[in-house]
Formats: sequence, C-alpha cells, structure tokens
Amino acid sequence: MTEYPIEIVAPDITPYRSGNTDIPYVTMLDSGQPGPHAVITALVHGNELSGAWALIRLHELGIQPIRGRLSLAFVNVGAYRRFDPGNPKAARYLDQDFNRLWDPITLAGRARSRELERARQLRPLIESADYLLDLHSMQQPAEPLLLCGLAPKGEALARAMGYPRLIVADGGHRNGARMRDFGAFADPAAGPTAMLVECGQHWAKASIEVAILTCRQFLQALAMVPPAALDRLAPAPSCPPQQLIQVTDAMTVQAGPFRFARSLKGLDVIPKAGTLIAFDGAKPVTTPYDDCVLIMPSPRLAPGLTAVRLGRFVD
Repeated sequence: MTEYPIEIVAPDITPYRSGNTDIPYVTMLDSGQPGPHAVITALVHGNELSGAWALIRLHELGIQPIRGRLSLAFVNVGAYRRFDPGNPKAARYLDQDFNRLWDPITLAGRARSRELERARQLRPLIESADYLLDLHSMQQPAEPLLLCGLAPKGEALARAMGYPRLIVADGGHRNGARMRDFGAFADPAAGPTAMLVECGQHWAKASIEVAILTCRQFLQALAMVPPAALDRLAPAPSCPPQQLIQVTDAMTVQAGPFRFARSLKGLDVIPKAGTLIAFDGAKPVTTPYDDCVLIMPSPRLAPGLTAVRLGRFVD
C-alpha cells in the first residue's frame, strides 16, 4: 500500500535512449549560434516521474534553442526501470542516493555503485553546463519550491524565472552533495548557476504541470527559446510576488531513533522559538527562533539523513 495515490503513469523513455551524444539518454540541441549551455535533468531519483514527462513534452514539441545549446538528460534510468506503482519508494535509487554523490573526491574515488557509474558518465555534461535545471518532486504534498543555493547568482536566476513562488536558499545536506551544488554551481565567483525545483508530491498529477511550467520559465529567463515556442510548451504561469526562505539548519538524524513530536507538513510555520518538534533518541529537537518554517519533513529517518530543514522568510 502506498502513502499517496499514484496519479501519474510512468512514461516510456526508451525512444530517447540513443539521444545524439556519447551518453545514453542525453540529447543535445545545438542552435549553432553563440550562447550558454543549458541542461535540464529529470529522474535523478527513479520514482520522481513529473520531470520525465516534462522532458518528453520538450522533445515532442521539438523545442529548439535560438542561441547556445540545450541538453535534456534522463538521469538515473536504472532506478527508474524498476518503478512499480505497488512499491514506488523502492525505485528512488539502486545502491545509493544519486543526489548525494556530487563532490570531486567522491566522483574521482575508488568506490563503486551503479549510481556512481552513471554520475561519472554524466559528469562531463554537468561540468559543461552554464545553467542547470534539475527537476524533482517531494515525498509529501506541499507548495512547489525553487532551491537556488546560497550564492546571490542563484537567487538572481530564480527571480528572473519568477516561478515557482517560493524560493529556498539552502546549502544542501550533510550526507552528500547534490548535483545543483557541484563545482562551479556553488562558487559565488563563478558564472555557472543551478536550480533544483521540487514540483509537488511525487505522484500527484499536478506536479507534471509544475515541471513543465518551470522549464518554460527557465528557458524564458535565459532567452534561449522564442516566445511563441514557449507558449506552445505552456501558457505563461500566473506569477505572484516570490518569497525567499533562508534555510538556517538542516536537522540531521544523529543517534536515532528520530521521531516527530507532532504531525508536521511541509512549510508549517512554528510561531515560538523553543517549541518541541521532534526527538533524536532521547534528545529533544526544538525550533531555534520565532516563525520557524519547516521545509520538507521526511519520513526517512535513518541516522545521517536529513529529517527536516529549518528556515525563515526573508523580506
């Protein structure tokens, strides 16, 4: 039995296996004109389906850049192949979380796994990107989030996109680096910039629309695709003023067992500092300040994993 209904059919991505590069499931669209290299990735986690549908939409519409290059990549295909609606959580990864491997020491090391093999295969593509949009979804229902990292360039791109409404500035997880934080993406002085979007609950049909709209706004912000083509992809979304959440703490499970002291959902705001929200073993976990925003509380509560991120709204 699944926690949430499966409203999305897992699409057939085999037509995109050969692509037109040396990397399986990667297609590069080259305008032949000077400009940036933008990369859009989906299926970093094999059970997050909305991004795959967004890439298929881009392929089917024949979206072409008018400057620079646009690469579309289906990432953890091995995990995706074992997606089973009866046990969808099992397809998140095969051996280890693909989105915790992205530091040079790990990628160049001697460790072996199916995820590391694929990450090493994709590394040249990611290192060549001037801009990255990494499409994800969430375990629990919540408003979509645009994760921009800690560098000002990330917030600037998020503001240029104008969608989704909520921007989260965070440094990632203690148990490994995300692809959006790899190399130059995390360097405030370097040009390459990455976004990670959480499109809503993993298997909610609405997450597909969010993924497509985020792709639209990403390409619009980079002025890489003509407006008429963007409108064929999707009508421009309603873009209310964005709000920035600055993450201050990533609560990592220490000794465990970790348990939440109350029922929590993503983006809950706890009014008072010192409010009990969880126990890590016998140790109480409390909010560090007033109006504390709880970002993506997780049911995966093993030692070393992030249980919840804490942040505050920034004017």
